[in-house]
Amino acid sequence: MVYPRVASFKSHEDFIAHLRTQGLDLPCDKVVETGDSSTLGQSIPIEGSSIGNRFCILPMEGWDGTTDGKPTELTVRRWRNFGISGAKLIWGGEAAAVRHDGRANPNQLIVNDANASEIEGLRKELVHAHHEKFGRTDDLLVGLQLTHSGRWARPNDKSKLEPRTAQRNRLLDKRQGIRDDSAMLTDNELSVLVDDFVRAARIAESCGFEFVDVKHCHGYLGHELLSGVDRPGKYGGSFENRTRFLRDIVAGIRAEAPTLGLGVRVSIFDYVPYVSGADNIGQPDDGDPRLTFGGDGSGQGINLDEPMELMRLMEQLGIKLVCTTAGSPYYNPHIQRPAYFPPSDGYGAPEDPLVGVDRQIQATAQLKRAFPNLIFVGSGYTYLQEWLPGVGQAVVKAGMVDSIGLGRMVLSYPELPADVIAGTTMPRKKVCRTFSDCTTAPRKGMVSGCYPLDPYYKARPEREMLKQLKA
Repeated sequence: MVYPRVASFKSHEDFIAHLRTQGLDLPCDKVVETGDSSTLGQSIPIEGSSIGNRFCILPMEGWDGTTDGKPTELTVRRWRNFGISGAKLIWGGEAAAVRHDGRANPNQLIVNDANASEIEGLRKELVHAHHEKFGRTDDLLVGLQLTHSGRWARPNDKSKLEPRTAQRNRLLDKRQGIRDDSAMLTDNELSVLVDDFVRAARIAESCGFEFVDVKHCHGYLGHELLSGVDRPGKYGGSFENRTRFLRDIVAGIRAEAPTLGLGVRVSIFDYVPYVSGADNIGQPDDGDPRLTFGGDGSGQGINLDEPMELMRLMEQLGIKLVCTTAGSPYYNPHIQRPAYFPPSDGYGAPEDPLVGVDRQIQATAQLKRAFPNLIFVGSGYTYLQEWLPGVGQAVVKAGMVDSIGLGRMVLSYPELPADVIAGTTMPRKKVCRTFSDCTTAPRKGMVSGCYPLDPYYKARPEREMLKQLKA
């Protein structure tokens, strides 16, 4: 299927007209306000303090740490770019494993005592870069995302999965070579893992992070537990049991790091896994639709009843920050990360990627309307490209979300938030076009970065390797 590229829309009217042909009611302002008093420049009050504007940097891994979980110069460079971006909310920097077997790759950061000073150095580098460019950091909020990768763990070899699952999943087990219950974490093992999250949070607090994200998205362990309807024992079956992992972690953090803020990045809906079909176009595989948290039972639709219940629980737990996303980059990437060009192990888009952007924005808006006191950060905006500021301003102004989350866009164009608020014209050569090389590279064992547009990564030898692989 062929859809017009976003870069082909030369006017606001052209972009809006195309949205309407897709049946999308996505708002987009024609004129983007500038300055600190603009919609995107306004602060967000939070517990006696404030977040200085409406931009957030989403957590992104570079697959570029050391084998013992420390940052390298590539990691430091990425965090420095987060600092100069101008965004006042840094959502977790990147996913950091709470222990070795939870790493998504053998070069993922690990939060432990041995690595604490280096991880603290990352935060200090980001804050220093921000202060150097913008002159203040009292309105900057920096967190660390804590994770266990569950069935997507590759702690020792980039090419070898070593899954630790929340429950059996017929389709994903088959794809991952799981034939019995041996990969599934027991209740006792999950209880130990709760302690590991609490310990990591305590270390993050000692490193100066102002909040931690207890990750519940993208098919990783926390997310899979949310859909663990078939799991026996105290962590599965009922909604109360499926959220016990989160509740236990929060209780532990409250007891041991009471001043630390809490956030949750969560896939608020999911579809069944997809597979490449005719002409390489994605189509739903034979997945179990019951295992899609926020799904409508068909495997290809949304029901936000349980996500609403989760938001209600978060309010009760005193969690203020929620970052919404959807699906998984492993089994339905077009739901999670709308893109024109699929990653090497992906499939062609089965819909106009703008439909996927709108789907995430509208679902987030439903949650925001129902829970106005929670601070919502949205995802999926990068595919909007030049129209990102106009859509971002319109949805914040309409009360559909509080903060605009930026992921891939910051790899090619880290200064976007500062430029938008200052009224600087976005340089076309820096705008992410969703080539997906930042995903293809790590899937092929390389570090992640923007090889097509970032001069630093364009000069690295991996760029030629990627070009040959894609050819």
